[in-house]
Amino acid sequence: MPYRIATASLAAALLACVSHAPLAAQTAEETAQAALEAAPVWDGHNDVPIQLRSRFGNVIGEFDFEHTDHTATDERSAMHTDLERLIAGKVGAQWWSVYVPASLDEPEAVQMTLEQIDVMKRLIARYPDEMALALGADDVEAARAQGKIASLLGMEGGHSIGSSLAVLRQMYDLGARYMTLTHGRNTPWADSATDDPEHDGLTDFGKDVVREMNRIGMVVDLSHVSEKAMMDALDVARAPVIFSHSSARAINGHARNVPDTVLRRLAANRGIVMVTAVPGFISEDARVWNANRAAEQARLEALWQGQPEAVEAALAAWDEANPYPPANIADMADHIDHVRSVAGIDAIGIGGDYDGIPFGPEGLEDVSTYPALFTELARRGYSQADLEKISFRNMMRVMREVEAASAAMAGMPPYEYSTAGEDD
Repeated sequence: MPYRIATASLAAALLACVSHAPLAAQTAEETAQAALEAAPVWDGHNDVPIQLRSRFGNVIGEFDFEHTDHTATDERSAMHTDLERLIAGKVGAQWWSVYVPASLDEPEAVQMTLEQIDVMKRLIARYPDEMALALGADDVEAARAQGKIASLLGMEGGHSIGSSLAVLRQMYDLGARYMTLTHGRNTPWADSATDDPEHDGLTDFGKDVVREMNRIGMVVDLSHVSEKAMMDALDVARAPVIFSHSSARAINGHARNVPDTVLRRLAANRGIVMVTAVPGFISEDARVWNANRAAEQARLEALWQGQPEAVEAALAAWDEANPYPPANIADMADHIDHVRSVAGIDAIGIGGDYDGIPFGPEGLEDVSTYPALFTELARRGYSQADLEKISFRNMMRVMREVEAASAAMAGMPPYEYSTAGEDD
């Protein structure tokens, strides 16, 4: 009897210990998975629309967006993005870029942007079980609740509005919900990061573009613009801004990245940098290699004028002697670390730029790979709450605050500029 009592007491004691023992810590993979289940990736930039134009002429009746594997025998179908890989990558919301080349004359750019809005709307409509057009934060939440990929449209470059606030407003009415103020070239009212400055940032009209975007509820995107234009936009913005696909210039000196001078102002604006996967923007070695190769190509073209075969052969030899230094997951995570250190956890998002780049970093080859990035961040000590902010919640907060700012300006008249006399 005493033995049985002792055994029972021991069992009870052991049970008490087990019941009060701490749960095993989550692995990095489990933390990332839990974060992405709760808050799937809201990606800031994907260039599928221009691929539809360049590969298919926007004729998409037979285009299969469920599978666009890189190994496809039809090279036109080898893309970074399809529905299968978006789902595997835990992408719950996507900004689709209705990009058109900045080299176009403005009237042609306006028409082509309309065509890109149209083709992306047609693609979304073809897959109603997987995708839903989203025109605001409520639509994103509704799509997410239905298990669909919320699909938003963003214009990449102010040339898409033809220097017209009327066109800006009409693009909004057609569904465009962000605009990048420039692309690779200056507009008549804003300096690009990768062009010779001519406006010292934004002109007075350019500042009114930002004000009108705030008034109507269109997100201001500062990727691609000069540092001075970033500062000018922050000076006049009454709502948070985004960088839809940029990284940190302190880590990689590319002009497309965000300098610390701007990052230090971003917290007050409540905006976000959607850190990109572009190899030449995240790896300094890759950026230097790209510059060296471009310089070598220019040298060879000057040396062998009128002899393209000689240039091609010599450049191939240079490539063989100077292998490309690939970027990787850690490089992208380093930029996220830096943005956090300067602007805070609330200033970070993700903007892959897939299908706008020839290839992604090692381990981040396409849109299916986002869980690997979030696992790397979890290994670095990011909590599940941190990861949820980066993946989705920061962009949702920005969208809500842009909409709230617009609602607060509901009584303001539109900004107006006269077009009289332009054809005189």
